[in-house]
Formats: sequence, C-alpha cells, structure tokens
Amino acid sequence: MSAVPAAPRPASADAGPGPAVAPDQRFALLLTPPRARSGLRVVPARVAAMCAVELQKLRHDRTELYTRAIQPALWLLIFGETFTRMRVIPTGNVPYIDYLAPGIIAQSAMFIAIFYGIMIIWERDSGVLTKLLVTPTPRAALVTGKAFASGVKAVIQAVVVIAIAAVLGVALTWNPLRLLGVLVVVLLGSAFFSCLSMTIAGIVLTRDRLMGIGQAITMPLFFGSNALYPVDVMPGWLRAFSAVNPLSYQVDALRGLLIGTHAHLVTDFAVLTLAALLGIAAAASLLGRLAR
Repeated sequence: MSAVPAAPRPASADAGPGPAVAPDQRFALLLTPPRARSGLRVVPARVAAMCAVELQKLRHDRTELYTRAIQPALWLLIFGETFTRMRVIPTGNVPYIDYLAPGIIAQSAMFIAIFYGIMIIWERDSGVLTKLLVTPTPRAALVTGKAFASGVKAVIQAVVVIAIAAVLGVALTWNPLRLLGVLVVVLLGSAFFSCLSMTIAGIVLTRDRLMGIGQAITMPLFFGSNALYPVDVMPGWLRAFSAVNPLSYQVDALRGLLIGTHAHLVTDFAVLTLAALLGIAAAASLLGRLAR
C-alpha cells in the first residue's frame, strides 16, 4: 500500500508573498538604533520644548499677569486721559490716548522681558542650568525657547492693554492680519529684551547686579523712545538715541498696525528681527559662563 504524502506545512501568517527574510535581517530594526536627528531639524523641537517648560511655570502661578496689568492700566487711565485733555503733546489728528496705547503695550512687554535674566541666575543657583547645558540641546535653542516664552507672556499682557484701551474708547483696528502683525512685533521685541537681560546676567552673574542694571536702563530705553511723544519734538541728542533704540521701532510698528498712523513697517520688522537674532547669539555665547 502506498504511503500517503505528507501535507504541506501551512505558511506563517507573517510571511508575505515575497522572498523569505533571514532572521538577522528581520530583527535588524530592533538591534540598530534609529539615526539621530541633527542640525537644523532638531532646533525647532527643542525651542518649542523649552518654551513649553517656561510657560508651565506661568500656569501654576498667574499672579504675575494680574499684578503686571496694574501699571499699564494706570498709564492709560491717568497719564493718557490727563494729557489728552491738556493737549500739550502734538500728535496731529490722533487723540493722545490713542497715540499712547501702542507705546504702553511696548513698555509693558519690555518690563516683563528686561528682568528675565534673573530666572537664568536662579536656575544656575538651583543647578537646573547645568543639567540643561549637558543635554544635546544647542545653547541657542535654550536661549530662543526662553526668549519666546517671555514673548508669549508679553502677548498676554498686550491683550490686557488692548482690552483696557478698547474700554477707554481708543480707536484700534480689529483686522486679523494687522493683529497678527502685532503678535509678531511683540514677540520679536520681547525676544530682544529678554536676550539683553540674559546677556547682562552672563556678564554680572548675580541677581542684585542684574536688578540694578535692569532698573538703570529701563527708564532711559522707555523715555528715549517714541512711546510717549513724537521723535520730532525731541532734542537732537535724544533723537539720535531713539534712532538706535529697538523700542522705538517696536512702538512705530505697533502704532502703524493698531491705529493706522504712518509707519515704516518694513524697516521696523527688519530691525526687530536683526536685534532678536543678535540678542540670541550674544546670550547663547555667555550662557556657559553662568554655569562655571
């Protein structure tokens, strides 16, 4: 009697119609680590991560937002309303409180950013900065993330000032494209001033010195800009200082976008972008000095 031929072994469910794959090739992906991202591709993710970490602190303590809203409200309610009635500052056909509102937005954003270096020194003292510097994250990405986190805080502050100005009857634009431009201007200006603060922190290395220098330069930057009065009424030496003051370009752009006055928007955006890039480069170069 002839033997019954053995039934063929069923094919594995994992086996495809293609050629068989050797076991060592099948597990190659498990044994070989994925190629690490490098260069410019990793920087945006690291910047976003650092920015998110900084904003987590704000979510746990919102007191800073409430207290910082008091000063711009007083500027608009007292200074703006009073000088609008006095008509002592020539602003053309624009009411003075309308002229002042963009300057107060820039001022409040600068006041938030100019002391941002204190946080860097605190992170140095607590050991956080040393741990950040040993990670593969580029120093420029660390600085950029912190700079734009201060920019987000400034944007929240700007929303508060715009709301107060709208209640006071300031003729603001609600064009979405112009408001988007306001967002970019506030971010760029805050990025520069926060990087300036971090650069000073990398030089002086202590919180007390940084507080003293920050207080010493805040008022000259504010009063040496076009936030309170037109450049045309300034003396010559103050006009020269205003021409190199980034706050003047920020105010000029905000004024043109929010209330529609004549502005040099291309020049303003170019100067603010260049200032932010130079600030990031300077702060990143001095970041390692804080960790020594």
